[in-house]
Amino acid sequence: MIRFLLNTLVYFLAALIGLIAADLLLSGFTVSGVTGYVVVALIFGVIQAILSPLVGKMVQKNASAFQGGVGIISVLLTLVLTALLSSDLTVDGLSTWILAALIIWLFAALAAFILPFFLVKRAVQERRD
Repeated sequence: MIRFLLNTLVYFLAALIGLIAADLLLSGFTVSGVTGYVVVALIFGVIQAILSPLVGKMVQKNASAFQGGVGIISVLLTLVLTALLSSDLTVDGLSTWILAALIIWLFAALAAFILPFFLVKRAVQERRD
């Protein structure tokens, strides 16, 4: 159960970091307010957790040549669904959609790789104390 909660926390934080990066780097990508970031990251994280394995299985079954792009494709689809579900996220223009998906994918992947080290290190230190 603890592992599931840590994975969920990492997924949420990774999405949040990716969304912040896209907002800072792209003029046509906007998340409104601190609460907006939290809401959008929660929606994004839940959709991504559900959609990513489905897209992965579909691509593996029907178009195995595209397996390397599964992450970016699922991020783009998740971004579209999140924008439809939340008024706190606005994305203007096709190039912004594509660049936002790439930026969110990159920053979220890096965060998902790095964050567990900090969380585990902190948990180990707290248990030692």
